[in-house]
Amino acid sequence: MTVLAHRATASDEVTRDALAVLQPGFEGTTAPAWLLRRIGEGLTSVGLFGRNIASPEQLAALTAQLRAERDDVLVAIDEEGGDVTRLEVRGGSSFPGNLALGAVDDTRLTRDVAHELGRRLAECGVNLNWAPSADVNSNPDNPVIGVRSFGADTHLAARHTAAYVEGLQAAGVAACTKHFPGHGDTNVDSHHALPRIDVDLDTLAARELVPFRAAIEAGTKAVMSAHILVPALDPTRPATLSPQILTGLLRKELGYEGLIVTDGMEMNAIAGTYGIERGSVLAIAAGADAICVGGGLADEDTVLRLRDALVAAVREGTLPQERLADAAARVRALAAWTLGARPDARPEGSRASGIGLTAARRALLVTGSAPALTGPYVATLTPVANIAVGDETPWGPAAELAELLPGTASDLYPQGATAGEILAAAGERTVVAVVRDAHRHPWMTEVLDDLVQARPDTVVVEMGLPRAEPRGALHIATHGAARVCGRAAAEVVAGAVTGV
Repeated sequence: MTVLAHRATASDEVTRDALAVLQPGFEGTTAPAWLLRRIGEGLTSVGLFGRNIASPEQLAALTAQLRAERDDVLVAIDEEGGDVTRLEVRGGSSFPGNLALGAVDDTRLTRDVAHELGRRLAECGVNLNWAPSADVNSNPDNPVIGVRSFGADTHLAARHTAAYVEGLQAAGVAACTKHFPGHGDTNVDSHHALPRIDVDLDTLAARELVPFRAAIEAGTKAVMSAHILVPALDPTRPATLSPQILTGLLRKELGYEGLIVTDGMEMNAIAGTYGIERGSVLAIAAGADAICVGGGLADEDTVLRLRDALVAAVREGTLPQERLADAAARVRALAAWTLGARPDARPEGSRASGIGLTAARRALLVTGSAPALTGPYVATLTPVANIAVGDETPWGPAAELAELLPGTASDLYPQGATAGEILAAAGERTVVAVVRDAHRHPWMTEVLDDLVQARPDTVVVEMGLPRAEPRGALHIATHGAARVCGRAAAEVVAGAVTGV
């Protein structure tokens, strides 16, 4: 082989490896021509979001379209169940989410829920799930984790993280445990800015890292890095870009050998500080193997920009070719695993069918009782949703209660609403006040207090992270805001209102 031919071959290999480490998104419910072309050129992963999904049948057709280009393509999705759902983005999730599972604290239930969710994903051709969240929600004011965590107890979070990983992967879907080294003690959303966790190494080891150790022991196929600054580990770079955290801590100290995936590189914690091109190069150099991008940037230009930035970094010597090749090899190894995965059978009995509603019912915390009144009026106090959850997915018990009790009236009340407005609209009806993460929104607490003072028979449904003191004649804490949580709460309200 001539020197020129050797250089051309090496260049082609670097380009293929640069494509292999990207996990891009796209617009639409069918694969665009540019995406199929890049898969043919070496792109090994694709990320799906709510915009790509209309129905299970459409999703299965889409993944089949992708696999016609490459049979081992990794099709990834951010399907946590609960508040963060892509599979059921238009109707709300059939699964209650991590906090509800943690509240029940039955690891068999968590494993079975994860297995059923994984089975549904696998049926649609999805083989990599960016879940579960292993974050310990030690800061209740955390604006982005909250109910996505199994809870504030480290060891509870660890045992349910492990159960979730086992259940999901038993269905043939690779788990991606996130957000390493732990996003639970932040008060900033990394979609908007760079969070910082100022705790010492002993606290990190005893709290944040315990669930990740459990996930690694359970065999998680992937781990997602967090865009957070942890000065005790690295005073200058966020975890996604830190060799000390990804290579030193995760690889060497914790002994993790699987795929390391970044959180979305277009999030402002990275894009607004380093830029996605430089950030992607630094992430791969630090030890990441796959670059997640596409939640907000979903076009061919983004893929080409990142591919070219990685190739240029190799040529310039700022990114060792061996590191890029190792990253690409880990991506391809996971893709190969998905081809050979042999899913377990469904759990026996009725646990699989309707298991999400079963879990949501068990997670309810009900205080008090309501008199047998009729004609409920559901007043839903609506906060602004965080980006991970999105604002397109319906939540709350109003629709479910209307199905159980025809004639139920309802309306939405954003910040600025008053108890007087709600009472005027309700008239003589029973007021069912619905809140979500009320502890983070003082205006909700004020409205609730005024409602209960004026109408002691008010029913309160507290969705999200339960922090409010029980109030009203009947107080229901759901530990999540998924559709199935709303259904479980509606059943209790309907029973109380009708005196059943």
